[in-house]
Amino acid sequence: MPSAPESRAPRRTLVVTLVGLVCLVWGSTWWGIRVCLEGQPPLLSVSMRFWIAGAAMVLLCPPLRRIENAPPPPRWLWIAAGGTNFAASYGIIYVAEQHVPSGIAAVLWSIFPLLMASSAVLFLGERLRARQVAGFVVSFAGIVVVSSGDLGGAADIDAALLLLVSPFVSAAGTTLVKKFGSGTSSVLLNRNAMLLGAALLGIAGLLSEDATTITWTTNGVVALVYLALFGTAFTFGVYFWLLRTAPASSMALISYVTPILAMLLSAAVGDGTLEPRDWAGAGLAATGVALVVARSRR
Repeated sequence: MPSAPESRAPRRTLVVTLVGLVCLVWGSTWWGIRVCLEGQPPLLSVSMRFWIAGAAMVLLCPPLRRIENAPPPPRWLWIAAGGTNFAASYGIIYVAEQHVPSGIAAVLWSIFPLLMASSAVLFLGERLRARQVAGFVVSFAGIVVVSSGDLGGAADIDAALLLLVSPFVSAAGTTLVKKFGSGTSSVLLNRNAMLLGAALLGIAGLLSEDATTITWTTNGVVALVYLALFGTAFTFGVYFWLLRTAPASSMALISYVTPILAMLLSAAVGDGTLEPRDWAGAGLAATGVALVVARSRR
């Protein structure tokens, strides 16, 4: 049986450029979700987002597959990714963001790279250095500082606690992708997992939400399309492609920059009341994540 083609690491300049774009887009998606939720039930909204993004991936899949030249992922892997990274994780985010401001939500979700660093040690053969342990402590302190206030005016502390479940679910799915999918097609993995997530969320939404309550506004439609094409199809396509060759803990650097961008945008649009304590906590969290994911110079 012929062996799978070896995955070559992309050039550093390309990685930096793509990671920067992903950070910019994902930093804005937290506010985009809040715009969608003004007139769309959470589960149906995220389901529509993934259906649109999945349709785009279907169209892009043939040319991207020729460029990628990698074998298909095992069926169980994209099912696992669809159930965790897309359906469960994003379903939780959308439900929680009904009550948690976008900037605060992004900061709370920033524990994801810490979870990935731990997973890399436990399951991916990476080592945890003293600097990274210190980063865990500093980041955790930042999350505690943010959570000790009123969460940017959020009325429901339970929603904030629910949101913290999402990065745990995503870390589990991402670990599986990194461990078992590095030599397989990220395009097919992303497309299949996205469409499965859309179907699961759609079923859950139809069973628990009233589709007749959807209010179609210009802002809501623009936000939905933006989240689908840029915040999902583009970003996840790039993320899973880079994840095939880059260290999992280093790829999690995206979650170090994204919360800061999300908080700046949240402050600019007036989504919640951000106190100095919130900025201090976000700074601690970002500093801790930087310590965790930074690589020692050789």
